[in-house]
This record gives sequence, structure tokens and C-alpha cells, in this order.
Amino acid sequence: MRIALIGHGKMGKELEKAALSKQHEIVLVVTSANADDINKLNASHADVAIEFSTPGAVMHNINKCFDAHVPVVVGTTGWYDKIPEVREKCTKEGHSLIYASNFSIGVNILFELNRMLAKIMNNQPAYDVSIEEIHHTQKLDSPSGTGITIAKDILERIERKNKWVDIAPGAKQENNISPNDLLIHSKRIGEVVGTHIITYASAIDKLELKHEAHSRVGFVQGALVAAEWISGKKGFYTMQDLLQSEIK
Repeated sequence: MRIALIGHGKMGKELEKAALSKQHEIVLVVTSANADDINKLNASHADVAIEFSTPGAVMHNINKCFDAHVPVVVGTTGWYDKIPEVREKCTKEGHSLIYASNFSIGVNILFELNRMLAKIMNNQPAYDVSIEEIHHTQKLDSPSGTGITIAKDILERIERKNKWVDIAPGAKQENNISPNDLLIHSKRIGEVVGTHIITYASAIDKLELKHEAHSRVGFVQGALVAAEWISGKKGFYTMQDLLQSEIK
């Protein structure tokens, strides 16, 4: 498979190593230093592009992939308010995109379990739910895209929760936090790759779902699985679609 890498930071470099180890070919690498090279997508004959850039660049990069009719795997977060627009363009014009706030297979299994548990817990008002996430100190967004995905899935299923509120160390907190708010405790510690904990606590017991990443390998492998899966497909997809197709 011929891969174009858009973004060559920590994730991009790990993706390059992993792709080469699986006998894939890297035909184009685009960074902030050579951003105009994204116009070479057509000439690169890439089968798929993997996009891990920045929130400020991701929409431009998605549109360039669409223009070149190259399927794109998007791991960048911070653009999700544009999803309806991107989905419509993708569907109407016959493009291919798969995105995830986190491509780790383990995290996406956690997402599935979270949705199932939240549906059950909607009928258990004695349990209050909260989220804790821990990432490295270089993590720019708070909460992370993964934390927001977890929170949104809970809010869609637990009627007693109305919105999520980020509880980050040093951040200015709202004075009117209510029991109907879903709290996300965002922590940034050292070189922690990523830990997410969903807790349901009552007066008599506590139930937790937890995912702890030991390295970026899980994210990289998941992104490559997504790239292999979407190659040759048309449409707008998420990792949930990929996992459901594997179950079938």
C-alpha cells in the first residue's frame, strides 16, 4: 500500500516506522516545513493518506485529499464541529474518510463498553458518573478528543447528565457546577501516553472502566488498520464502523 503521511511529529514518525515494517511504501511526507507538498498528492499515486497534523491545518488537508481523490485517515482532533460539513461533502462527491479521536483498538473497545454501560446506568440514579484522563504535559487540548468522545457517548445515554465540564488543574472552574454536570478530570503528567477511567460511584460501591496505553504503538497500529480497511472504499466512517464490520 502506498501511503502519504500528512504530519510528521511523534505520531507521524511512529507511523512511518510501523508502515515500513509492514512492507508499505511511504510515497509522500508533508510537514509544516513543506506544507505546499500536499499539492503533490496526485503525483504521489498514494492509495491512502494518514493525517496527524494540527487543528488549524486539518480542514485544509482533508479538502486537499478530497481534491486528489485519496482516501484519508484523520487522527487530528479539534475539528469535530465541521463533521456535518465534511460528511456531506464526502458523501455527495464520493470521497473516502475515516476518523477517530483515538485509533487504538483497545480504546475503541472501551468506547463500545462505555456506550453499553451508560445505557444500563441510565436506570441506576444511585450511581454518579465521572471521567478521569491523564496525558503527557505536551498534550495541547483539554479535555482530549478521547475524553470528549467518552463524555458525549455518556451524555447521549444518561438522561440525568446535561453537559460535560472540564476539571483541569489550574483552570478556572465554574461556580455553578451541578449534579447534572458530567465532570472530566483532565490531568497532564510527565510522559504519560494516555489513561482514561470512567467511574460510576454510589454510596455502597464503585465500578470502573479503564484503558491505559503503554506506548503509542496501539494508536499507530490502529491507524494502519484503518488505512488498510478504507483503501478502496467510498464514504464517511468512524472506527466504530470498522469494528462493527469485523464483528460481522
